[in-house]
Amino acid sequence: MKTKISINGLWSRLPLVVRAILTGFLVSSVGVSLWSVILALLPGVLAIPPMIFLLWLFWKFFSGGFTSGKGSNMCKKSFRLTKLRPDMWRWGLAAAALFVIIVQASFVVTFRLVDFPAAKFTADYKQLDTFPLWQAFAIIVMSSIVAAIAEEAGFRGYMQAPLEKKYGVTVAIVVTSFIFTAIHLSHSWAPPIWPHIFFASVLLGILVYRTGSLIPGIIGHAVLDVFDYSIWWTDLTGGFQKPTIFHTGIDLHFMLWLLIFLAALFGFFKVMTKLKGNMCVPLAGLAATI
Repeated sequence: MKTKISINGLWSRLPLVVRAILTGFLVSSVGVSLWSVILALLPGVLAIPPMIFLLWLFWKFFSGGFTSGKGSNMCKKSFRLTKLRPDMWRWGLAAAALFVIIVQASFVVTFRLVDFPAAKFTADYKQLDTFPLWQAFAIIVMSSIVAAIAEEAGFRGYMQAPLEKKYGVTVAIVVTSFIFTAIHLSHSWAPPIWPHIFFASVLLGILVYRTGSLIPGIIGHAVLDVFDYSIWWTDLTGGFQKPTIFHTGIDLHFMLWLLIFLAALFGFFKVMTKLKGNMCVPLAGLAATI
């Protein structure tokens, strides 16, 4: 008992920002690590059914489904477990789609300005080349769903939510995005595009804050990762082949994608004005978490 009290006391003495970062990182790591272990134990698509079950357990546990009282309420607030009104669903999903377009267009524009480092981008996922195409895509979809749920729960949920309450939304999103970016730098593809990672995290942070829910962000994150795995991180779709504009000149392809990026970015922030006020209905009588 004394050990338990001393550990709890030590934890409570840590600054909130440290506790939020550690907790969010732990939650995210649990989900991602489970998928890595299952993939190592079971070959190919055989890993998918047990991972679906484990994802359900992950969701139930960290959303407070296996606890009651104060502990359950804290989990629900950290997990942003809210029921969105139909209009919030529509605007939230529209923002999620625009988020995917923004990030993908930013990649295209960037790699028309600088050479695409294909070797770095595909270095981490060579194992996918050993599977038949349909299996590779099935694993990509599952990997994207796992990353989206685990990372949104950890970073935009358990990390960002308490920081919002203590320091305000701007500080919360910036701190979370710095940590989110730093964690991803372990991947070989991440260093050349760290500004994109940070920017994507900021957009997800804004989306979560405006909707009061993790769900639209999870959907946008998952769809984004499917595109990233398919186009940028593997050669399954042939990869990105366009030379930079310094070889071709400013052409229609570059101008079109630049316009798509700017239009989607404008649309995203326009949608955010529709989400102003966080018009969500808390579950189980919970107060709004933001």
